[in-house]
Amino acid sequence: MARFTRSAALAAVALAAVAPAAAAHKGNPDFRSDTRGLSPATRGVEVQVVNHDDSLELTNRSGRTVVVTGYRGEPYLRIGPSGSVAVNRRSPSHYLNDDRYAEGVEVPAAADPKAAPDWQEVDRTGRYTWHDHRIHWMARTVPPQVKDESERTKVFDWKVPVEVDGRPAAVSGSLIWVGRSGGGFPVAAGISLAAAVLAGALLVVVVRRRRGGPAKEAW
Repeated sequence: MARFTRSAALAAVALAAVAPAAAAHKGNPDFRSDTRGLSPATRGVEVQVVNHDDSLELTNRSGRTVVVTGYRGEPYLRIGPSGSVAVNRRSPSHYLNDDRYAEGVEVPAAADPKAAPDWQEVDRTGRYTWHDHRIHWMARTVPPQVKDESERTKVFDWKVPVEVDGRPAAVSGSLIWVGRSGGGFPVAAGISLAAAVLAGALLVVVVRRRRGGPAKEAW
């Protein structure tokens, strides 16, 4: 029984280890969205992709105002020289970014890309991370550019327009299919394995109890 307890504990630990990883997982591990940064470059402005192909993170330490343009050419995000971060509540992009595929998203009538921005401060760190549909594949299917799913393949180049103190610039990059055979511990398999170990140990105990009490353990 003591060994069953240890086995069950180990299985529980395994489940606890992999389940949060599965719950916290974002983006699609079959893809990588690589950024070439801001062009023209501005000292103090840094951009990186977060979670494979899921989000962009922009940090502004330049002492300038950086505005990210939304999908319909409207001001979407603003990071000021003091580090104040604000989103435009009249930007349709603000609402469409709530879902990876923009499914089931209700864009309010007040979200008019031609209207004057309604800025709402959301942070003061000079850094903001947002999901951007321009940097990932907007379908659940494999891109047609991918002929062999085991081979690394460029899907498309992408660009996110920005302004730095009113001057046009852009964050650019490429979306890459890295292949189903690549990368990382198989989380789903790990969860299944841990669950199987726990279920098996429980079954042994139930069978032995039905046979008339504890027997000499074979392991």
